[in-house]
Amino acid sequence: MKMPIYIYVNAMQCNSGLLFQNLFYGALVLTSATLVSAIYNLIPSVTFVLAVSFGFEELNWGAVTGKAKVVGTILGFAGALVLTFYKGVEFDIWPFAINILDPKNDHTEHVTDTTTELLGVLCVLLSCFCFSIWLIIQAKISEVYPCPQSSIALMSVIGTIQCVIFGFIVERDLNQWKLGWDIRLLTVVFSGVFASGIMIFVMAWVVQKKGPLYASAFNPLMLLIVAFVASMLLDEKLNLGSILGGVLIVCGLYAVLWGKGRETHKKIELEPSEIIGDSEAARPLLSP
Repeated sequence: MKMPIYIYVNAMQCNSGLLFQNLFYGALVLTSATLVSAIYNLIPSVTFVLAVSFGFEELNWGAVTGKAKVVGTILGFAGALVLTFYKGVEFDIWPFAINILDPKNDHTEHVTDTTTELLGVLCVLLSCFCFSIWLIIQAKISEVYPCPQSSIALMSVIGTIQCVIFGFIVERDLNQWKLGWDIRLLTVVFSGVFASGIMIFVMAWVVQKKGPLYASAFNPLMLLIVAFVASMLLDEKLNLGSILGGVLIVCGLYAVLWGKGRETHKKIELEPSEIIGDSEAARPLLSP
């Protein structure tokens, strides 16, 4: 592996492993899982802004597709503002409540002050920014080193070293590092196998095949699953603000993806004609 690729992998892991995951988990502590998963859908919009800034994407404001991506980005950030600053009426969608974080009290009141929630929103926004940079760097790596298995394996090794060092700096109490046969062990195993292993490999493969913007197409499915499961297992309350904000973010997401999809479709349609044109130009004038 050449040195530039090694530098790319280091930068990618610093954003995806060290910064993204720690900011993401910090946001989960400071605010609700539903709000975090909703704002997580801003990744395509943030990716679009960064990709345009770095020259990986064209704005194409004169085309309908360019307008769709810009409007979708605005809708996404508007939804994040609604999620943060507007609550509204609460909804109980389950006739029962199970709080796995506090099994002895199934109806724990979640009291979060405004400052803590704003800090949580800031953390998840920064994590979206870091993950968007990861997608762009992954697209760059796939151009010069089209082997996601090796790059992901190296990224995982580097990320492990970085996170262990960072973990000992932040948490020096060795008792907090102990794992018993409880939900903490299940969380670590599930996160390591699926979130840091299978998910990242699949994401890298999708980025290589479809591009960095397309890789986030199915994020709204995560929002629906988290909203229902968190309200059932974490006793989180759905409110009107979270529903309206989530709808705005999802609409913005699909507006961005629609614009990207239309642009990709047009490029695919133009490629055969360009190839035919090149072959016609290269053909001798007197050829049969």
